[in-house]
Amino acid sequence: MRPPAPSLDVRAARNSATAASTAANTASAPSGPNPPALNMEDSRDSRSSSSTNSPVPADNEESDFFHVANDSQSSLGVVPNLQDMQVTDPECLPTVAALPSEILISIFSRITAPGELLNCMLTCKRWARNVVEILWHRPTCTSWQKHAVICATLGLERPYFTYTDFVKRLNLAALADKVSDGSVMPLAVCTRVERLTLTNCQGLTNSGLIPLVRSNTHLLALDISGDVNITESSVFAIAENCHRLQGLNVSSCKQISNESMIKLAENCRFIKRLKLNDCDQLNDNAILAFANNCPNILEIDLHQCVNIGSEPVTALLAKGQSLRELRLANCDLIDDSAFLSLPSNKVYEHLRILDLTSCTRLTDRAIERIIDAAPRLRNLVLAKCSNITDAAVYAVAKLSKNLHYVHLGHCRHITDDAVKRLVQSCNRIRYIDLGCCTHLTDESVIQLARLPKLKRIGLVKCSNITDESMYALAGANRHAQTRRTGVGSTSRRHEYHTGSLERVHLSYCTNLTLPSIIKLLNCCPKLTHLSLTGVPAFLRDDLESFCREAPPDFTEHQRAVFCVFSGQGVAGLRQYLNTQPEFAEYQMQQPTPFALRRALAANQDGTQGQGQGPTAALVADMDGFDEADGVEDDDMGDGSEIALESSALGPNDGQANGANVVIPPPPPLHGSQAPFATSQPSAAPLPLHTSGVSFAPTGQGHDTSSLAGNATATAGSGPSTAGQAVFANQNASGPSTASIQRRAEDDNGGSS
Repeated sequence: MRPPAPSLDVRAARNSATAASTAANTASAPSGPNPPALNMEDSRDSRSSSSTNSPVPADNEESDFFHVANDSQSSLGVVPNLQDMQVTDPECLPTVAALPSEILISIFSRITAPGELLNCMLTCKRWARNVVEILWHRPTCTSWQKHAVICATLGLERPYFTYTDFVKRLNLAALADKVSDGSVMPLAVCTRVERLTLTNCQGLTNSGLIPLVRSNTHLLALDISGDVNITESSVFAIAENCHRLQGLNVSSCKQISNESMIKLAENCRFIKRLKLNDCDQLNDNAILAFANNCPNILEIDLHQCVNIGSEPVTALLAKGQSLRELRLANCDLIDDSAFLSLPSNKVYEHLRILDLTSCTRLTDRAIERIIDAAPRLRNLVLAKCSNITDAAVYAVAKLSKNLHYVHLGHCRHITDDAVKRLVQSCNRIRYIDLGCCTHLTDESVIQLARLPKLKRIGLVKCSNITDESMYALAGANRHAQTRRTGVGSTSRRHEYHTGSLERVHLSYCTNLTLPSIIKLLNCCPKLTHLSLTGVPAFLRDDLESFCREAPPDFTEHQRAVFCVFSGQGVAGLRQYLNTQPEFAEYQMQQPTPFALRRALAANQDGTQGQGQGPTAALVADMDGFDEADGVEDDDMGDGSEIALESSALGPNDGQANGANVVIPPPPPLHGSQAPFATSQPSAAPLPLHTSGVSFAPTGQGHDTSSLAGNATATAGSGPSTAGQAVFANQNASGPSTASIQRRAEDDNGGSS
């Protein structure tokens, strides 16, 4: 009888044993030149043999070694090495150590205090490598001790870090009065400086500047304004080495030649910002070179370049691709041809700021052509352009909402009609100067009071204006807060005052009296500057303590009539006038709460016939002005919400929320209120009156932040310095770097 066939698992075990012995024999056999070929049959699955027709199991079938009696032997065949069963976890690190360097650098760059950066640098080597470049990016050269430490570190023979490659910005302006060639030469070892500021270093010569320029070919911005000993040799060195230069300030460097500036224009074609103030030795050829070779100029300042004519101005505008600021103050050779020669089919959309101060040859035709060619002008300065008339102002009115800043001082031919047209069309004006426009009357100021964003107004020597103008300015910008009823109609809850005036120049407006100025002070909580020089009503001994000191170069007569209140002086003047008994009667000339509410109701109902007073027409909204319009603040104002201490607010500050009512005429002056009389001492000040309380609901009181006398830059008589982004210091903390700082010029409208 035929014996039964062995089971499949027995066959598999036998085949496995055979394969194992074959492999052992092969391994023990000597290796010859012709090793035996592998048996193809053995290379197949052990469960497939020539003696059986059993198919090879699928890969996803369960392994049959579990059916073997000795399963440990089977398991060893599957897991030949026990070390394969071990789990190796990565090294456990804290989260901050696992951060990549890019993120660490981003974090460290937000630390502004150098001391904190130093602490980070001392934490570990990895942090030190990421912090050192940030710490040395702009070393602080604000004292000679720090300057010595910096120079010593840069001069090390074998430094741990390559500090000379880390320095990107150098600023020695804080040490300018003692800077010499010897204090600059140690810095010439730096090789990657991008912004270099050496303002007013009058002891610096070519010997110190040229090595520094030659070793820093990556220089982007250079400010050597006021370095009177710098000559054309340095300019030639800049032209040869700094081909990437974008910003240059050589103001008052009178020893540089036209030839050197032409060479600079030809080699440095990426110039964007150029300041040549007071370089009266330069002529048309130098400016034409920049116009022809530097098409990317954004800002150019030619203040007091008296030898510049009309041709370079035309070239700068016609060939520039993105000219944004053009300043030509006191370039009195420029005439109408500079603008009438512009291509008729081209519009200069980028031009925002144009300063034509004292360009006395310009007429109305030039202004009309400018407005047509640059319809998006934001700042326009026409001060002392004595030939322009109302026709030029009518053209300026075409700028509409684009116009924020306009200076028309000493334009003596302008009348009330021009100002009215300007206000009707340009309702976003923030600054306007009409000093010495002697034909203007109260009608102009009443219209100007309608400007909802007006921050600064100059009316120096406008001798025709009276208290009526002050009441108009005080009553401006009153808005009613409304609420919607169930049926969808609106009812007026209360009226609040949003007086935006910050600086008011009223010097030599001799018709002004105390009551109107008191009203102006109480209704303009943001007011930080008030000039009343030469106004008889304010030439009083008791007000001198709040007045600013006269400039040292003033004559004796100018000192006698000087009267300017600024910063805390305005707050002190307001409080004094609101608490002294002799001024109490002026405070009582305010409407009662019931009169205010009646006026509100009348105004809501649209009652006609009550708008004959000087301020009745001021509440009406400007045509086309939307309260929700998001207009960014520009350099005409800092945009800060300047408020007063509650203790400094007088009894009439509540009138900020009052209605628009006609102000009664001021009472006649009595003995102690005579313009030159001093106040009599009193035992105690009278209590504050409550007739002018605010109707604002609880929680809408005055902000109690301290008064700030922040004077912003205006178009003054000095060189214009606005719009210098390349030179601006982006980080206020830490060392200052390559910046041409924007100087805040205190413009008192010609004379304070």
